[in-house]
Amino acid sequence: MTWLLLGLGLVLVIEGLALALAPSRIEQLLAFLASQPPDRLRLIGLAAIATGVFLVWLARHLIAAP
Repeated sequence: MTWLLLGLGLVLVIEGLALALAPSRIEQLLAFLASQPPDRLRLIGLAAIATGVFLVWLARHLIAAP
């Protein structure tokens, strides 16, 4: 449960920073995503999931290393 809360907190911090520092860029990114076909969005989502899983795995192994 601690890992889940840590992960959600980090996501909120990173997304909050992006919105606070570059709101017009976020609007451009959302417009770009809205113009993409569903299949491409699905691939982007799967790539994001795979990257996130890898980063969590890497972090857990770096923390567990002596």
